Amino acid sequence: MFDVIIVGGGAAGFFTAIQLAKSKPSLKIAILERGKEVLGKVKISGGGRCNVTHAEFDPNMLVKNYPRGEKELLGPYHTFASGDTMAFFEEHGVSLKIEDDGRIFPVSDSSQTIIDCFLNLTQKLGVKVLRHSAVTHFENTAKGWQIKTIKHSYECSKLVLATGSNPKIWNLLKQLGHTIETAVPSLFTFICKDTRIAGIPGVATNAIVEIFENNLLENKITVKLKSKKTRTPILYADGPVLITHWGLSGPAILKLSAWGARILHDYKYNFKIIVNWMPDYNYEGLLGYLREVKEVEGRKTVLRTKALEVPRRLWTNLVKASGIDKADKWADINKQQLENLAAQLTECELKIEGKSTFKEEFVTAGGVDLKEVDFRTYKSKLLPDLYFAGEILNVDAITGGFNFQNAWTGGYMVAKAITKT
Repeated sequence: MFDVIIVGGGAAGFFTAIQLAKSKPSLKIAILERGKEVLGKVKISGGGRCNVTHAEFDPNMLVKNYPRGEKELLGPYHTFASGDTMAFFEEHGVSLKIEDDGRIFPVSDSSQTIIDCFLNLTQKLGVKVLRHSAVTHFENTAKGWQIKTIKHSYECSKLVLATGSNPKIWNLLKQLGHTIETAVPSLFTFICKDTRIAGIPGVATNAIVEIFENNLLENKITVKLKSKKTRTPILYADGPVLITHWGLSGPAILKLSAWGARILHDYKYNFKIIVNWMPDYNYEGLLGYLREVKEVEGRKTVLRTKALEVPRRLWTNLVKASGIDKADKWADINKQQLENLAAQLTECELKIEGKSTFKEEFVTAGGVDLKEVDFRTYKSKLLPDLYFAGEILNVDAITGGFNFQNAWTGGYMVAKAITKT
């Protein structure tokens, strides 16, 4: 018999337990972990460095990084957000650093620092960590919650589910009346075999990437006539794009995969994107600039001219795709070739033929319907004394420490609610 049982030995589960035990040391608390190891996702996140949170300290801006959960997280983030996370780790001997892109890591650059911190605290605070305890059933009775695992049965007054994207737990919740939004992948990279990006892995540059409604690209986006109507993309991202052996990755691609998780799932991960490799220009603006280059650099070959800030290997591939030979000089290329080059640079249409796991993050869009949760307490609106924390909810974020922040905040809010009762 425990006062509180937390199912799930991950980030949200451990943080909930620690906050509970710190706030009310008299509570008898247990964490049930289905596997042999705890905090597995913490260990591998951020390339093994653990990106604990992000240096966005305004809750109103912080929530903008959540494709699902933006509205619901606003209140909780006014209670516990990035600055509070930093204070917690610093208080418990984990020094943190903010990198140029805003991501926050332990100074040690090792996720083991975070794991050791949590394991030491749970031990010190008397939290029972029960491994090899996969939950097979739970139900609410007159005595409270009864939980069955593959080995034992337990009872508790309050039950916290922090099981992440666990289909078995979602199914058990469905049986008890909760609505579960179907899980689909989020945070993935794009598989693309186009010759324009083939053979140049490692090339990275800032770009704008767009996807258009219904994946129909018959009407060229190029605005060549003033009377022509422009179309608005359904998905848009800008930022660094990394060309890989299998296709495209980088922050801009990961943003698209997060915001477009359900749309791209509906497309079965076969769709077209438009990439503007020159984000400071549109088609017409760049065409005008290229005409000036043609006049000024007429005697130079197009291939060897550093006319634009674009990686050399990418420039070579795009020049070739424009129908321009390596020996062609600016003075020799015709109007069509110049227009082709402007289009390749600002409206490069690439076919995506699948997705690849972004190995630093395992995130899904889906989970417990947010309308069925009271976000002042993270308590179920349908079942008594049942709480949720972390990715079990239909909340997910772009990469950069935001998914962990959701876990820390959920754990804090749950602990605050339980210790008040």
